[in-house]
Amino acid sequence: MNAWLVAQWQCEQQNQAYVLASIVALQGSSPRGVGSKILVTKDKQFDSIGGGHLEYKAIAQAREMLLQGGQTQIIDYPLGASLGQCCGGKVSLMFEVFSVTKMPVVVFGAGHVGRALVPLLAQLPVQVTWVDSRYDMLPKELPLGVVGVHEEHPQDHVVDCLVGSCYLIMTHHHGVDLALTQAVLNRGDASYLGVIGSVTKGRKFCQRLAAKDYSQETIEHLNCPMGKTGISGKQPMEVAIAIAAQVMDLYQHSKAASHKSLTKEDSVNLTKEILEHV
Repeated sequence: MNAWLVAQWQCEQQNQAYVLASIVALQGSSPRGVGSKILVTKDKQFDSIGGGHLEYKAIAQAREMLLQGGQTQIIDYPLGASLGQCCGGKVSLMFEVFSVTKMPVVVFGAGHVGRALVPLLAQLPVQVTWVDSRYDMLPKELPLGVVGVHEEHPQDHVVDCLVGSCYLIMTHHHGVDLALTQAVLNRGDASYLGVIGSVTKGRKFCQRLAAKDYSQETIEHLNCPMGKTGISGKQPMEVAIAIAAQVMDLYQHSKAASHKSLTKEDSVNLTKEILEHV
């Protein structure tokens, strides 16, 4: 299997942004032919479009696009002295930017509900991180795509989470739940903050946060009990299904709001651009 294809699968599984650069047209001689690809992440590259200064320029361009953002585009590179080539002609490279698309979900707690929930989340298009303070609680074999983290003080992991993460808090201790809640509120960039528990627990948490001078606007970000309304039940799987349904609702709304597909006109223009380079 091509190295770039393996790397692409890994990037998709790890929710990592990347650029795929492909030779779409060629005039003159080149070390690699049309269809050759190189995959570039922020700190690595996989496969090759021939090496040399052309590849160096392509990698630099790809990383600039990762940094600044950008859409699919085709760039011509003359095969002259500037690229260390003496054969003349040109290479046309198509750069495709694949941004982080999976909503990051962080589950704190590997108790009964956590063990029921995480396998459900692993089947959804989200990136799951599973955190627990106890060595013996996280399963030795995690579902595909799930990252397990042992953290003695789980609230310390919050600083390492991605912007816009969905936080699902269900540890074995109310004090830890509260400390995690405060850490997430202090960041102020969660897409969702949910804590397992009863209505009474939610009310007490709000009172304690108010006593710690959190504003009412900030406190309103807390969802306790968490999960999609209308799905009732106290069994671990019933609670897990309600929470998974809430996560589904979140990423579907997020996708609908931020999705930017090519318009028909954009698609036609890109096709014309490719044909012009053939």
